[in-house]
Amino acid sequence: MEAVKCIKERRSIRKFKPEKVSHETLAEIVEAAAYAPSWKNTQITRYIVVEDEQVKAKVADECVLGFEYNTRTIKKSPQLVVVSYVPGLSGYEKDGSYTTPKEDRWESFDTGIATQTFCLAAHDKGVGSVILGIFDDEKVAEAVNLPEGQKVAALISIGYPDGDHPVAPKRKTVDDLLSYR
Repeated sequence: MEAVKCIKERRSIRKFKPEKVSHETLAEIVEAAAYAPSWKNTQITRYIVVEDEQVKAKVADECVLGFEYNTRTIKKSPQLVVVSYVPGLSGYEKDGSYTTPKEDRWESFDTGIATQTFCLAAHDKGVGSVILGIFDDEKVAEAVNLPEGQKVAALISIGYPDGDHPVAPKRKTVDDLLSYR
């Protein structure tokens, strides 16, 4: 798929068919997401696909801070991706000091780029996704048995879209977004 078309057509999908995305397709999506740029090529982002219904239900029921919309979305998605990252690398010098005044915020920036790349690659494969941001990091980490040395960054419900493709909401104009000095 053409890149600009993929960017303009990708939407947050919250209704999924029950069919799981194959491990082969998930590997292809993550392979593409691995090309997302990162601070000094640190490649800090990791992906854990939750397929176990009990673990998914635990995240939905106990980890989304009571936000019912996320609870329903997670329970209705065939798979949940926990996006995590390895802290202490992006935005740091080898001695552990921060490289810029942004300090450790580069970790979120790099993981955000990788997460968006994951979702665009998924769309290219016909896989729907929605990035969920309301959750308790520590409870999610415990529920999915996150590997030591990683932190939770985002949750992505994924699956094959069920129903009509959502229409794009109105976008700001280029004049609203772009300026020159």
